[in-house]
Amino acid sequence: SPGVASCNLSGEQQRELAKKITSFLSLYTHISDSYIIEFFSEDLWKSLPVSWQLVLQDLSYQQTADLLLDSKNQDRSFRYASVWPLSLLAFRTTAHRLAFPRDPQQDPGARRPEEFQDNQSQSSMLRHVFRKHVKPKKQHEIRKLGTLVKQLSEQTACSRVVDVGSGQGHLTRFLTFGLGLSVTAIEADGALVAMATKFDAQLVCALEKEKQRTSSCSLVPAAPPCPRHVAGWINPRASWEDFLVQLEDPSQPAHPDFILTGLHACGDLSATLLRHFVNCPHVCGITSVACCYMKLSTKEFGYPMSSWVQRLPGHQLSYKAREGACHAVEDYVRRLQEESELLRTHCYRAMLELFIREARPDLCRAGIQTIKKAHMLPFTQYARLGLARVGLPPGLRLDPERVEAMLKQQGRVVVFFSLALLLAPVVETLVLLDRMIYLQEHGLDSQLVPLFNPNFSPRNFVLVGQKRRKQTDLLLLNTDSA
Repeated sequence: SPGVASCNLSGEQQRELAKKITSFLSLYTHISDSYIIEFFSEDLWKSLPVSWQLVLQDLSYQQTADLLLDSKNQDRSFRYASVWPLSLLAFRTTAHRLAFPRDPQQDPGARRPEEFQDNQSQSSMLRHVFRKHVKPKKQHEIRKLGTLVKQLSEQTACSRVVDVGSGQGHLTRFLTFGLGLSVTAIEADGALVAMATKFDAQLVCALEKEKQRTSSCSLVPAAPPCPRHVAGWINPRASWEDFLVQLEDPSQPAHPDFILTGLHACGDLSATLLRHFVNCPHVCGITSVACCYMKLSTKEFGYPMSSWVQRLPGHQLSYKAREGACHAVEDYVRRLQEESELLRTHCYRAMLELFIREARPDLCRAGIQTIKKAHMLPFTQYARLGLARVGLPPGLRLDPERVEAMLKQQGRVVVFFSLALLLAPVVETLVLLDRMIYLQEHGLDSQLVPLFNPNFSPRNFVLVGQKRRKQTDLLLLNTDSA
């Protein structure tokens, strides 16, 4: 069966899996490290084995989704008559089996979480006061993660939480006013801190109005104290003692114990929180949801964290491989299945890159901001807009025959991108596995949970750790109810 649940792996199995992944990925760096915009300029199709080219060149979008990316499609043979080379079959199968499964235990494979079946923009499981200013994706995330933090709070007998990278405070408010926890929120952007404070006041006002409307006022519990907001940047080079200084509260004579949480803590921030969890005696638990793997530093702080992975041959992950691990596999499968015209933009950008390099050989992978509705434009119009953005004459002559020939290869561009995308969950698995091994090297067990619906929230894994527990096993965390 595809994928291995992280919570079922012993420490030895985790290390063995990391070893297998590094060995596997090192064989396919020519795919994981490739930029799809260089499909024509670097002739990426020719980098594939000829036997692969022959069976992949005529795949339809639906077949690409079914035969390559869909790990749950167990019987592919009836969809496609050609016999695939064993090396390609092994590549596909191994990629699926080495990656942690991304579907949550509840509603596996569901396109839309149950809470949004009746109203696509309003979670039926979240009170109105916590939905205000909050998009559906974030509603789903704060409800699920908040519930998990509450469970961790009960298991560790710790009701204090520090929400790092708290943004506008949506998770903070749910933890405070919805779940009764005492929360300190720290955010580097002062404007977001001000917005969070404003939204806190609005929510308190809404709760007061609710209380006034309730006939049995005595039955309505008083609102908990507002969360405490701190404006501050977490320096990955700073010690845990410096981190505590940032959190100092004049009303608290000593540092109380607390749980760390970070919802999509970007780049090195998620790694820094794990280090504070390991080293700071006041942190008794952590829930870490990472994102932006391409922003991880690869020499000191971000990846690898564990000594074991650092010693493995081929453990290095390029910027491109880490950036690819942030892509939404489920969303791309949906585009393929729907034969979305958006898929055309891959080919357009790769064609434009070739013409740019021919005119300016020194200009590679130039940043071109998104061209609105690019997939609806003829390529010549798209090219005029793109050329102007890199300082080239919009009227640069484009050979119509070459343009037509490249447009006919759009299917191959999509297939090659899908091959790279197939490796994305494996890369993410290695990054997260490295963190689990790091915790284990410091005597701490952890659990990796696919908590969010990946169709809603592609970075859906939460790494949970605790130092003390009322129950006997970390795995007793009930993620189905979260």
